[in-house]
Amino acid sequence: MFLLVHGVPAQETFTSGQLQALHQKVTPAIGLVRFSSEVINPTSGEVSKRDGNALGLVVSPGGLVMTHGHMVLEGTTPFNISVTLGLLAEEKEYPAKLLRKPDDINVVFLQLESPTPLDLPHVTFQSDAAPVLGQPLVIFGMLGDSMDFAPAWDEARINAVLDQPRTTYCLNANLRFGFVGGPVLNTAGQAVGVTGFDLGRAEGGELYTRSGHPLLYQASLFQKYIDAPPGEKGVEGEEGDAWLGVFTQPLTDEFAQYWKLERRGGLIVSTVVPGSPAAEIGLQPGDIIISFNNTPIQARQDRDVLGFTQLVRQAGAGNEVEVTILRAGQPEQLHVKVGARPRTSREAEEHEDPYLGLTVREITTDMRIAMNLPEDVQGVIVRRVKSGSPAQEAGMRPMVIILRLGPHPVTTLEDFRQAVEQMARQKPAEVSVFGRFGAATGFFRLNPRW
Repeated sequence: MFLLVHGVPAQETFTSGQLQALHQKVTPAIGLVRFSSEVINPTSGEVSKRDGNALGLVVSPGGLVMTHGHMVLEGTTPFNISVTLGLLAEEKEYPAKLLRKPDDINVVFLQLESPTPLDLPHVTFQSDAAPVLGQPLVIFGMLGDSMDFAPAWDEARINAVLDQPRTTYCLNANLRFGFVGGPVLNTAGQAVGVTGFDLGRAEGGELYTRSGHPLLYQASLFQKYIDAPPGEKGVEGEEGDAWLGVFTQPLTDEFAQYWKLERRGGLIVSTVVPGSPAAEIGLQPGDIIISFNNTPIQARQDRDVLGFTQLVRQAGAGNEVEVTILRAGQPEQLHVKVGARPRTSREAEEHEDPYLGLTVREITTDMRIAMNLPEDVQGVIVRRVKSGSPAQEAGMRPMVIILRLGPHPVTTLEDFRQAVEQMARQKPAEVSVFGRFGAATGFFRLNPRW
């Protein structure tokens, strides 16, 4: 069933009859997402459990569900996810699995699980229906717990359009929680997007951080994920987004004047990630990127850097592109094969140890950069420490890098897992852990409860 109304003429507001018709068409695709989360205290490593809910929108007949991206943040792990669809006697609850969260838009996708094939009512979006300033829109969502999560609607208008770093549509609505992630329709009855809030930098936002104001996420931003859903979170072997492996800053007028360059902008390479495509072609700190894939780079402010990130993503992993740089003021042309982005800390594999009270994870490239960790430092990093465990009693905490467990060197998660299993068979009264915290190294003495 396609929940899209055709043939309704454009107008300046919605009629009562039109709202009733749209309500009947759209709300069967709206459901209640329930989940639990483990929330990690970054200081103590203690874990607490919280229950939450959100609006879920069915976007394919096979049970692909989209919800707001704040369900998945750094330091939280959703589990026991379910989606309830239908009302009263027709209500049905489905278990759901979490898919890998996109990096370029703050939404999350879930896949409903069913022993039989699904053919559900769903919303189909009109990607080419470009919203315009002042346009009246209707948002569908849910009321709160005290109102039995009843489906409801609200009207809004686009009160601002921002051009950079990508087209952003701001809404004048005072968006209630049950409407975050809700479908947005225009007066022609076309579903043009969903509501949402960008992540702030403190919440893990990277590419786009227009946080704090309700936005319309236009369909063109997420339709590709509906057409080709992300893989399940944590699945190995999935190709990542396109990646070059550099950190950059804009060529401001002040830097251009200092280096006696034209004030036309560009990107100064500040860091080259070892082993990255950029490192393979010999990019160096201090190089200035002035063209990428035949597109001039004229970044002069911090926000302009995001445009370059978009260009790299659009180039696509595995494709070769031309990069023009200035090195010592002289132009050079390089050819680089864009790589797939390495797994991030949000996607890192973890292992929970039942004896010592530790949950450790692999050290990903972004962690290594954030911690300024040399490539020769190999190990696993403590993500959380169980309250009252031998590890907590020994003073261990999150962000400690474990380099050795007893007599066993640890360079990978598998090393750590095997070392624990071997010691569990031997059952020593005390286990020493050699680790690193910041620039310091030292030992922890643990008394396991075998």
